[in-house]
Amino acid sequence: MDAPVLKAGKAREADDRYRAPALDKGLDILELLSDQPRGLTRGEIVKAMGRSASEIYRMLERLVARDYVSRSAEGDRYALTMKLFLLAHRHPPVRRLVTRALPLMDAFARTALQSSHLVVPDREHAIVVAQATCPGNWEFGIRVGTQIDLLATGSGRTLLAFQDPHLTDDAVAGWQENEARLREFTAMAPELESCRNAGYRIGPSQQIRGVDDISVPILSPEGRAIAVLTCPFIQRLDGKAQPGTEEVLALLREVAEKLSLS
Repeated sequence: MDAPVLKAGKAREADDRYRAPALDKGLDILELLSDQPRGLTRGEIVKAMGRSASEIYRMLERLVARDYVSRSAEGDRYALTMKLFLLAHRHPPVRRLVTRALPLMDAFARTALQSSHLVVPDREHAIVVAQATCPGNWEFGIRVGTQIDLLATGSGRTLLAFQDPHLTDDAVAGWQENEARLREFTAMAPELESCRNAGYRIGPSQQIRGVDDISVPILSPEGRAIAVLTCPFIQRLDGKAQPGTEEVLALLREVAEKLSLS
């Protein structure tokens, strides 16, 4: 753990050395609004950030002008636009992966009668970048753009099991101020090793009762996870035929192999 601590300390020193207060304010506003689906009034933003009304107003006006933030028709409420989401999906590696993955994920959904989603790492989190839904009358899925926890999801734990150690170090550095998360990460080492040995992970969802997450990595030529494909497996109770867990796992691994880089 010494190296991540040192890395985090150096990062903080660099942060202090290259501060850009105006940029920090703009990013703080974007991060604040990202958790507010209905947006916030200017007064609420000022109160949450502890800054003067005038400097927040100027920053909001620039963010509105650049279309990162929208203002309500009444003029008193601000919310994020889709611009950040669109920029993220224009990032070439992610866009190429999603373009290749979606037809295969759709075919999987039709055969397995289950939904699936694709996640990529984002420091101490992961982001859902694609989803395919099954053709039946019911489904369980997760919205594209959702940020998920590496420690508390099947997709996240599979990423940790297979991803490049440098990316894991970055995630650990982000947890340095949270001892509970560091202990949780350390305690799951045997589970991550088991996942690596098996080449996949199957386990109960940690968010939804009755759902088993089946996760497989999409690998680089070095055998590191560049993404993870997860099927939230739902078992029918009405007696209608559906592929079982092992068959769904085989189908999901076939998709992951096609997407992995040789």
